[in-house]
Amino acid sequence: MTPPLIDAVRDRLGQELFQRVAGPEGPSRRDRIATADGPRWFSDDRPIKQVHGDAAMFIGGIRALLLQSLHPLAMAGVAAHSGYRGDPWGRLQRTSHFLAVTTFGSAADAEAMVARIRAIHDKVTGTAPDGRPFAASDPHLLRWVHLAEVDSFLTVYNRYGDQRLDANAQDGYVADTAHVGRALGVIEPPQTVEELHDQLDSYRPELTGTPEARSAARFLVFNPPLPLVLRPAYGALAAAAVNTLPFWARWPLRLPYLPVAEEVVVRAAGQVATRTIRWAMSAPDDVPA
Repeated sequence: MTPPLIDAVRDRLGQELFQRVAGPEGPSRRDRIATADGPRWFSDDRPIKQVHGDAAMFIGGIRALLLQSLHPLAMAGVAAHSGYRGDPWGRLQRTSHFLAVTTFGSAADAEAMVARIRAIHDKVTGTAPDGRPFAASDPHLLRWVHLAEVDSFLTVYNRYGDQRLDANAQDGYVADTAHVGRALGVIEPPQTVEELHDQLDSYRPELTGTPEARSAARFLVFNPPLPLVLRPAYGALAAAAVNTLPFWARWPLRLPYLPVAEEVVVRAAGQVATRTIRWAMSAPDDVPA
């Protein structure tokens, strides 16, 4: 049993975090996801629920956006259509809603959500600054976005998550996400960690740090649209996200590499930040009625 003041602080912090991530419709959406009738895509013991329900996803989401930006066609689509500068929290809220529904919601709601996203993807087309056409529905581009997300969520969870996944559970997580990927139009998504790494490596010749990607990285890491009071906490999350990127992904984005400071300071700050978020968004201790 915790003191009332501590519970009040936790409730307030948890509400603020949930509001940022889920948006004004978050509470009603959460209730619908939890109470919707029917079977789910994933049983309660599946690794995808363990990973996607953890506070480490805050860091994983930042890492995924940074990694995805290295593909010029993916970055062109984000810059032209996502509104990440004008409404970055709206984009985050839409992404978190998608992950929540497909991971925890009913199969019917997950299928409806995927259909809605695929319809949106069909409308996202254009020409990248280098003159190449792009389409969000392109299976090759869809697979890159999928790989960047899966690798980011798994990498960050294994470093900052509440419980580590063993090798079998890590393969299980990749296999779980493949179900969602195929539904979205990804062709032959990876089923194991080894396949995930092999497919990521196959994209490396296509990746580069375009001016648009470097601008997005500066925005995400150094200039987020947040009140000053929240900047230090976000800074810890962003630094932890950068820390988990491989060097080959950092250099094109011109992100700093300070190995000693990162291992000592950044990792510790990331652990504190995720533990604080986990604490803030957990339910208070049960008290007698």
